[in-house]
Amino acid sequence: MAQEQGLDLVEISPNADPPVCKVVDYSKFKYEQKKKQKEIKAKTQKVVLKEIRFGPNTDEHDFNFKLKHAINFLQEGSKVKATVTFFGRSIVYKERGEILLLKFAQGLEEHGKVEQLPKLEGKRMSMLVMPKAGKK
Repeated sequence: MAQEQGLDLVEISPNADPPVCKVVDYSKFKYEQKKKQKEIKAKTQKVVLKEIRFGPNTDEHDFNFKLKHAINFLQEGSKVKATVTFFGRSIVYKERGEILLLKFAQGLEEHGKVEQLPKLEGKRMSMLVMPKAGKK
């Protein structure tokens, strides 16, 4: 039947009982499959991670400036990773870094929620904040 019509016989699902086949133009079939895959890929949401860095002795003005940037990032739909980096002997003031990050989380409370609480990894303490749903 396919040869009479000048088309191809394409097996749609080989695992079915009996196997399902279709009489179609194979090149058109492949094109439509590619198009569907491209649409699905375009609809998926890409997660963007923005990082904001602090020192353990960050001043109030710098803190507020970075807080405003983080609010903008969350409103765009990006995740924000806040990091406090300890240089030299400043690792002694771990609690300062943790207080700074918790204060940062408190400032972002209405724009996003904390995904990962402050965690110390070597000389860096980091925290992850994700945007609240429906805030785009």
